[in-house]
Amino acid sequence: MEQNKNEALSAKEKYQTAVESASDYIEHFDLLETITNVGNDEVFTPRKTCNVLLDILPEEVWHNPNYKWLNPATKNGIFEREIALRLDEGLKDVIPDEETRRKHILQNMIYSIGQTKFTSNVARRTLYYCSQANRKCDGIKADDGHYVNGYAIGNGTWFDTEEGNIYTPKVEHWYEGKGKNRKCKFCGISEDSKYNDALQREHYAYEFIHYKSHHLQYEFRKMFFKGDANMKFDIIIGNPPYQLSDGGAQASASPIYQKFIEQAIQLNPKYLSMIVPSRWFSGGKGLDDFRMQMLRDKHLAEIHDFPNASDCFPTVEIKGGVNYFLWTKDSSDDCLIFTHSGNKIVSKAKRPLLEKGCDVFIRNNELVSIFRKVSAFGEKSFSEIVSPLKPYGLRGDFFKDPSKYSLPPVAAEPIDGGLKIHGLENMKRVTKYIDKNYPLPRKDYVNGYKMFMARNQGSGLFGETFSVPVFAGPNECCTETFVVIGTFKTQEEMNNCWKYMTTKFFRAMVGVKKNDQGMAQGVYQYVPMQDFSKSWTDEELYKKYKLSKEEIDFIEQNVKPFDSVESQAESGDDDE
Repeated sequence: MEQNKNEALSAKEKYQTAVESASDYIEHFDLLETITNVGNDEVFTPRKTCNVLLDILPEEVWHNPNYKWLNPATKNGIFEREIALRLDEGLKDVIPDEETRRKHILQNMIYSIGQTKFTSNVARRTLYYCSQANRKCDGIKADDGHYVNGYAIGNGTWFDTEEGNIYTPKVEHWYEGKGKNRKCKFCGISEDSKYNDALQREHYAYEFIHYKSHHLQYEFRKMFFKGDANMKFDIIIGNPPYQLSDGGAQASASPIYQKFIEQAIQLNPKYLSMIVPSRWFSGGKGLDDFRMQMLRDKHLAEIHDFPNASDCFPTVEIKGGVNYFLWTKDSSDDCLIFTHSGNKIVSKAKRPLLEKGCDVFIRNNELVSIFRKVSAFGEKSFSEIVSPLKPYGLRGDFFKDPSKYSLPPVAAEPIDGGLKIHGLENMKRVTKYIDKNYPLPRKDYVNGYKMFMARNQGSGLFGETFSVPVFAGPNECCTETFVVIGTFKTQEEMNNCWKYMTTKFFRAMVGVKKNDQGMAQGVYQYVPMQDFSKSWTDEELYKKYKLSKEEIDFIEQNVKPFDSVESQAESGDDDE
């Protein structure tokens, strides 16, 4: 009897919990959370993520009625809405009357530039209740007494124009150059890209980066302040677009978020906060100059790093993670670095962004002291035995049509005295064969023992494993799907090198620079070279570099054992 009673009580409690959860969901339901991304890297910012960016700002910003706020690439208006809600609360003592206060906030404090025409309308709908800021109620009612057609906040009387303070982008790309090489002077996309298609409504010529900085200030004053030369923005915040295609069907994407940050810094606001991919930590395509500019900038007060981007953007994959930062005009100290995992801060340290002897940002606070100890030995870099891209001059799609590169056909069966070529076909490793006199564009790594390592793999998370390479001997080569590690005089040296690569120490040092799927030569820059006449263990390496118990524990706890993790699948992408 007691058992039945308990089951009944349990069912009742379960029912009540479900009802309470549903009520809580309805109470806090947010339509913006249901809007999916609409392509072209229009990654809509979840409310939770938006609010952590606002939390990073100092408390004083919510009590100053004179600050001008700008989101330079608004999508769904969530930043503007959350800023307005906080200002409405923070300015109660300054402007007690509710309608006067809200009118002041929307008319004189919050400004945006739409990322596209579509998102401009969405943002106005979010902030002003209507996509037309000056739309008045037309008086038409339904049978139940509700007005049929929408109208803007303040019954459309708070603004004189349809846009209000959320500007619809109007500029176009500015192409320079000759023939097929014409590119936009501001964002760099090709004239024949999909963004310039006359049939496409949105051209993605982002207003904020399609002016020089001094001209942009002039344009802002015309857009929002009737040409008043004394007006400027105090706080710039948002989630800018991340990349644009270079142009063409097989083209890779070029990062673009750094241009928004550079432009914002040039406008010299009091505070700047944005959330962007973390690939800039180590640079790469289009990001090297920007990386050094950021790492030398003493105005960076805080960086919040999320190695797993899904902690901020649950519905999209951003390899290498994301970060948001606080740039302050008056800061000149070291930067406060936070590392997040899930809902927790797992590491916190105040330190310089640029370590002596290192040209990248070391994102793991605990790895800094290890890097210092290892670099103090002054040893050669492991990268010296790693080939550059296209080690034999063969592109990733070489097997499909060698004639595309003015090269003879390849064979599917071995050729006596010939060479074996390793590559990918339909995402599977395959081998083809060529004559010894085949006109390979490069022959640097034909002789000797070597390993072919897939150059794109993993996600960039610290301590992850990587795929087992192809172990190759003399007269073997590969396409650019791989990079070459070697060459070695003996097979034993190659095996000892591989043993070193499987150590946790090796992969911890790879983690100094690797924060995406790339495994090209530069990733190994801060891994020290060893004597491969012998094999190496983690214990020997920890002892050699005099690592402390805390440093050893960090490596042991955060680097996955190589033999217990499935190999990462390699990618055959042609572009780095």
